[in-house]
Amino acid sequence: MRHGKRFNHLSRTSAHRKAMLANMASSLIIHKRIKTTVAKAKALRTYIEPLITKSKTDSTHSRRVVFSYLNDKDAVTELFREISVKVADRPGGYTRIIKIGARMGDNAEMALIELVDYNENLLDAKAKGPKKTRRRRGGKKQEEGAEVAEQAVETAEESVEDASEEVKEEAAETTEEVKEEPEAEAKEEVKEEPKAEEKPEEEKKPASDEAPEDEEKKDKKE
Repeated sequence: MRHGKRFNHLSRTSAHRKAMLANMASSLIIHKRIKTTVAKAKALRTYIEPLITKSKTDSTHSRRVVFSYLNDKDAVTELFREISVKVADRPGGYTRIIKIGARMGDNAEMALIELVDYNENLLDAKAKGPKKTRRRRGGKKQEEGAEVAEQAVETAEESVEDASEEVKEEAAETTEEVKEEPEAEAKEEVKEEPKAEEKPEEEKKPASDEAPEDEEKKDKKE
């Protein structure tokens, strides 16, 4: 029966549960991120966050209290020397739980639990700031209309560019044709000139042949 159960016993005895959470807390302090089940991650969060808050006051008493929970000198040294300095300005919420799906064997929900101030990717994203977006009146419909208008403008610009390119190509073709026409006419004139000189020579020959015949006729008449 529950009888005032206020935390997850994790199906373990008190001594076993405390030892497990102490080992998990020491691993999280040293490695900054560990993989475990969602239930254990939630229990570990309530176990380690008060210890991190305690580490902000670096004194012999606070070190002894934290050591009584962790039972690991290296973890206590790491906590008071580095982590406490990095989380000095944070008023709680030192850990983050990220669910990563079910485990293959028993289908248990798995999660990553990490220290918030040691995730470099998220810190860089926060340093850059949120994405700048323009707010428009009218809600989603107006935004959709603006997007449609932008697309129409882009398509119109593309069509204008295509038309200008076609006009340029046609102009280039016409200029080439204009250049080719006078050259062709000049070649034709050069070819026709010798033919015009030959024709009068052919016409003169029959005239020369007729001249002796007329003289013979005149002789006979005499």
